[in-house]
Amino acid sequence: MSKARRWWVLLTVSAGLLLISVDMTVLYTALPTLTGDLHADASQKLWIINAYPLVSAGLLLGTGTLGDRVGHKRLFLAGLVIFGAASTMAAFAPSPGMLITARAFLAVGAATMMPSTLALIRLTFEDERERGVAIGIWGTTSVVGTALGPVLGGFLLEHFWWGSVFLVNVPVVLLALVAAVFLAPGGSGRADRPWDPVASVYVMAGLVGLVYAIKETTRPGPAPLHIVGALLVSFLGFLAFLSRQRTQPYPLIDFALFRNRPLLVGVLGAGLAMFATAGIQLVLAQRLQLVIGHTPLSAGLLVAACALGALVAGVVVGGLVHRISVRTLIGGGLATSALGILLTLLLTPGAVALLDSAQSSGWVVPGLILAGAGLGTTMTAASAAIIGGAPPHRAGMASSVEEVSYELGSLTGVAVLGSVLTAVYTGTVTLPAGTPGTAADSLDEARATADHLPAEQGRPLLDAATSAFDNGYNATLVIATALLAAGSLFTYRYLSRVPKPTTITTEPTEPALDSSPRPGG
Repeated sequence: MSKARRWWVLLTVSAGLLLISVDMTVLYTALPTLTGDLHADASQKLWIINAYPLVSAGLLLGTGTLGDRVGHKRLFLAGLVIFGAASTMAAFAPSPGMLITARAFLAVGAATMMPSTLALIRLTFEDERERGVAIGIWGTTSVVGTALGPVLGGFLLEHFWWGSVFLVNVPVVLLALVAAVFLAPGGSGRADRPWDPVASVYVMAGLVGLVYAIKETTRPGPAPLHIVGALLVSFLGFLAFLSRQRTQPYPLIDFALFRNRPLLVGVLGAGLAMFATAGIQLVLAQRLQLVIGHTPLSAGLLVAACALGALVAGVVVGGLVHRISVRTLIGGGLATSALGILLTLLLTPGAVALLDSAQSSGWVVPGLILAGAGLGTTMTAASAAIIGGAPPHRAGMASSVEEVSYELGSLTGVAVLGSVLTAVYTGTVTLPAGTPGTAADSLDEARATADHLPAEQGRPLLDAATSAFDNGYNATLVIATALLAAGSLFTYRYLSRVPKPTTITTEPTEPALDSSPRPGG
C-alpha cells in the first residue's frame, strides 16, 4: 500500500472515530434548548446523554471479536450505515423517549465501528514509527471530538433547530462510506472465530443497573427498593459475565492481560481521561449557559479550549512513545490534567470567592488548555501501552478493552459528576417562600419557574438556584481533580516496581483478523 493511501485510510477511520466522539458531547450545549422543546425532565436529560455511552460500552467487547469473524472493513461499513440511519431518527425524534431510543441505536453503530478503526490502522501501518504517529493521531481524535462536540452543537443551534446536531452526521457518514469502500484494506475475516452476544447482554445489564442506581441515589426523594433492585441486577449481570468468561474457549476478555502492568495502567489512564473530559465538559457547558448567560456557540467555543491542548500534545507524544516511559507519560499526563482542572475551577468567574471580581469567562481557557494537554498525553500514551502490552494473539481483544475503557470513562464521568451536580443542587438550594417545589429539581426548572413569576419573586429564586448550582459545580471539579491526582500517584507507585526500562512499545502485532495463538507467541 502506498504511503499516500495509508494516510488516507487514517483520515477515513479518524472521520468515523470523530463522529463517535462528537456524539458523546454534542448535546452538552444543546441540552437546555432540547429540554425545553421536548419537555424532558431531569432524569430524561441524563438518560438522553447516557444512553449513548451505556449501550456502546455494553456492545464493544462483543463487536471487537465480531470484527475478527466477519472482517473489520465490513464491520466498519456496517457501523457507518447504522450510525447514519440512527442520526436521521434522532434528528426528528418527537419525544424524549424516542430520542433516548435513537441515541441507543446511535450507540449500536458506534460500537460496531469503533473497534474496526484501530484494527484497520494496525492492518494499514506496518512501519513502527508511522504506526506510533498514526496511533497518536487516532487517540487525539477522540479527545478533539469530545471537545468539538459542544462547539458544533452551539454553532448549529445558532442557525438551525436542535435536530441539526444529529442530521449533520449524515453527509460525513456518506463520505466516509465511499472512502472506506475504495481505500480500506479488505479481508473476509475468520469464520471459525466465535462471537458471544450473550456476554454483551450480561455486561449491559450490569451497566444499566449500576447507572440507574447512581441516578436514583442522587435524585430528590430516592426509592431505596429501586436502588437495591438496580444494584442486584448490576451485580448479577457482572457476575454472569465473569462466570461465562471462565468457561468460554475464546472469552471476550482474557483477564491475564491485566497482569501486564503498563497495559493495566493504560486502561485505567484512558478511562480516567475520558471521565474527566466528558464530566467536566457537561457541567461547564451548562454553567456557562445557565449561570453566566452565554449562547450555546460561545459556551462551546470556551469548552473546546481543551481540544487545543489535546491536539498538540497528542501528536507530539505520538512521535515520542518509543523514547519515554509509560510511567512518565501517563503519570505526568494525569497530573497535568488535574492541575488544569483545578486551575479552571479557580479561574471560573463567580464560582470561587478568589476571583469573584473576574468579568470574563475567558479566564477558564488557560486551565482548559492545560487540562487538554494532560488528557491528550494520557490517552495517546495509554493507546500505545495497551496495544504494545498485549501479545500478538490478543491484539484484537486489547483494542476492544481500550475502547471499552473510553466508553466507560465517558459514561461514569457523566453519570457520577452529573449526578453529583444534581444532588448538591437539590441538597443546598433554599427556595424563597411561595416558590413551586419543582424549582428544586434543577436550575432549568428554576429558570422556567422564575420566568412566570413577578420580578420581585423571580430574582431571589434565580439567585438561590445559581448559588446552589455553583455549589454542585465546585464539587464536581474538586472530585475530578482528586481522581486524576490519585490516578497519577497510582501510576508512579504501581509502575515503580516494573523492571527498567518501562517504555511503551508498539512492536508489530498480528493483524486482528488473525488472532489465534501461534507457537512460541
